[in-house]
This record gives sequence, structure tokens and C-alpha cells, in this order.
Amino acid sequence: MKFFLDTAEVEEIRKAVELGICDGVTTNPSLIMKSGRDQKEVILEIAKIVSGPISAEAISEDAEGMVKEAEEFASWAPNIVIKVPMTKEGLKAVRTLKQKNIPTNVTLVFSASQALLAAKAGAAYVSPFVGRLDDISKDGMELVEEIMDIFDNYDFETQVIVASVRDPIHVTESAMLGADIATIPAKVIEKMWKHPLTDKGIAQFLADYEKSKK
Repeated sequence: MKFFLDTAEVEEIRKAVELGICDGVTTNPSLIMKSGRDQKEVILEIAKIVSGPISAEAISEDAEGMVKEAEEFASWAPNIVIKVPMTKEGLKAVRTLKQKNIPTNVTLVFSASQALLAAKAGAAYVSPFVGRLDDISKDGMELVEEIMDIFDNYDFETQVIVASVRDPIHVTESAMLGADIATIPAKVIEKMWKHPLTDKGIAQFLADYEKSKK
């Protein structure tokens, strides 16, 4: 399974790349706003660090506007993927962009039928938002399982990006279900390598080593 970093903070991305755990990046208008920078400026800087897919989100509500934005974004770097909302106009844009060989990531997916439509339209990726489903007492990982089953049935080339990841359990369950990608906030990645028993073991080894020198 590939790890994408879900952030617009360049230093977070740089650190993840140094660790060898960043296969791509997803951004959105909210993350760009938090960074306090211009979208193009941020994307261009990320593209200097990351060779994998970098998602930049179109904000137009009509297909024509989305396509126009996508063509501009795609000119910034060869590895740009256009995030398109799961709407009727979004699906139209996906179809047009597929014909133009511009890859798309259909975002804000909350049902298997939405994912199926996105795959049929020619999306390179679909992003089910598991954390937001959990927030309303729905099982987000159940949706991922449904999408994986459907895509396997018909050999769709569309890859599944598990998004709205809130904790390491989401990542583990995504891997168990065979999801192609999880896009993960830096704070969740930090939690993934921490375990109290690991800390306890290191402390014990160090204590024993000090004793052995006496």
C-alpha cells in the first residue's frame, strides 16, 4: 500500500520523504488556507520534493470551469492529479479530462455507488472519506471494503485512496482490505511508529547496558 501525505505543509512532506514513507501528496483548499500560502506556490514547491502524484483541487462548480482549472494545474508539473468533487458536473469533467490524459481524483466519496460512477467516468483515483463517515456513526471502513469488492469484480483501473484518516487503525484496516493508497496527516504518521512497549523495551535495554559497564 502506498502512503500519501495529506497536507500542504512543505516541511512535513520533506520529513516524510526523508523517511521514505511519502509516495504522493493530497492537498485541498482548506489545507492550502492553513498553510497561509498561494496554491500554485505550494504545489510547485511540493513538486520539487515529491515525484509521485500530487493532488490539486479544482474549485469550480461546473464541468467547464473544472476542466479549465485542471488544464492550468496540469501545466505546473507532470505529476499533478486534479481533485474533482463527486457531483454530476464533476463526473462530466472527469470524462473530459480522461480524454485529455489528465488524471483525476474524485473526492468526497461517501457511497459505493458514487465510487462506481467515478470509475466508470474514468477517474484515476477515488477517495472515500472514512473519518467523516465515522463521525456520523457509519463504518467508514465498510465503505472501503464495498468499493474494493466492486473494483475487483470488474478489474477497474481506478485506485482507491482512503481519505479522512484519523488514526493508525484506519491505516491498518485499509492495508488489510487491500486499499491501494491511504492519504495520511503527518500527526497520524507520528502515532504509527510509537508504542509504549517499544519505549519500555528501549529503556530496559539502555538500563541493562549501563549496568553491564559497571
